[in-house]
Amino acid sequence: MSKILMITGDFVEDYENMVPFQALQACGHSVDAVCPGKKAGETVKTAIHDFEGDQTYTEKPGHNFALNASFDQINVSDYDGLYIPGGRAPEYLRLNDKVLAMVKAFFDADKPVSSVCHGPQLLAAAGVLEGKNVSAYPACEPEIKLAGATYVSVEMDEAITDGKLVTGPAWPAHPALLSQFMALL
Repeated sequence: MSKILMITGDFVEDYENMVPFQALQACGHSVDAVCPGKKAGETVKTAIHDFEGDQTYTEKPGHNFALNASFDQINVSDYDGLYIPGGRAPEYLRLNDKVLAMVKAFFDADKPVSSVCHGPQLLAAAGVLEGKNVSAYPACEPEIKLAGATYVSVEMDEAITDGKLVTGPAWPAHPALLSQFMALL
């Protein structure tokens, strides 16, 4: 099966991090979860974002998620695909030049990439979205358009594939998102 890199960080959306991490492993894939500045065995804090009728999602504390690989020891060429969860983590991950270089390397090598919710903020910052059709949490639409992509509004439980890129708006899209991502792997 495939070896997948998951770039995560503090205040990543709990479901968007843990569910794919476990589901991909359950399907036989190897998943290395990393965070800049952290080593295997350290944890990141997650947040639970929910849709409760407000203008945006609400946020509650999630679980501590244990990383199983060290960021500084990653060699992108060892991986078959990249998974980027959403939440608030992409806000600061997109400020890290090493993270941006990793993301670009997956696109340059034409490897499958899956990103959900606010994850495409990281893709936009890496400059890899031009000409792509991309779904994301609706609040990310301006960034996606500024990155030269077409924002595609889909239902919260849907995902889209454009070439080797799979995107979806939020954690309810996991079945569609993971199915499309695994088909590319």
